[in-house]
Amino acid sequence: MKAGKWLIIIGILLIIIGLVIYFLPSLFRWFGHLPGDIRIEKENTRIYFPFTSLIIVSLVITIILNILRFFKS
Repeated sequence: MKAGKWLIIIGILLIIIGLVIYFLPSLFRWFGHLPGDIRIEKENTRIYFPFTSLIIVSLVITIILNILRFFKS
């Protein structure tokens, strides 16, 4: 039962995140354009390595999960 409950919660969170990204794309223009993000642009090729952006996203997710774990116990 717990696995099903968590899948529903994760699904709802993904829908909310998807709606925010769809209706408010200007909130995420920073992603991939921070110092430390590597962008290679040639004639027919564009390659992005958003290292700094992914580190920030990872830190935010870690903080959120730690807060949730603190309130759960």
